[in-house]
Amino acid sequence: MSTRDLHTNIKTVLMMVPIVVNNDTEGTPSTGLDCREGDANEIILAVGDSGDTLSGSLKHDVIAEDSNDNSTFTAITDANALLLTGNKVASTLGSNGIIYTIDDPAEDQIVVRCGYLGSKRYFRLRVDTTGTHTNGTPMSMVGIQSRLHNAPVKDA
Repeated sequence: MSTRDLHTNIKTVLMMVPIVVNNDTEGTPSTGLDCREGDANEIILAVGDSGDTLSGSLKHDVIAEDSNDNSTFTAITDANALLLTGNKVASTLGSNGIIYTIDDPAEDQIVVRCGYLGSKRYFRLRVDTTGTHTNGTPMSMVGIQSRLHNAPVKDA
């Protein structure tokens, strides 16, 4: 086996099936990424072209959250707990945990990467939708884990 093998040394978890997001419940994964399975945890949110004209009153906020029990999630407000990549990612986190806002047609069709360095067991991204989205925005979310405690693994 090649020493450059990444394939058997990562685990992928489908966190949000590809869907056209029109409201908050559609943009929220049912569970978080279990960070106990690997020491390096990342979530990737892929966003397509919105069918609505986005603005400050018709938008999607991407919020980073963590949890000890996988049921009660709170916004991550410590920027040191996250590694962020994206074209308009927040430079600072307030009490709301927003890491990215999609409120302009030039801001969709993006991949947002968010790595987790925090201490809680579960981590997720949640899409908070503001306004009435008639046509919606296509999105999907995948968790990636590496430095696994048990490798090779099968994807969930």
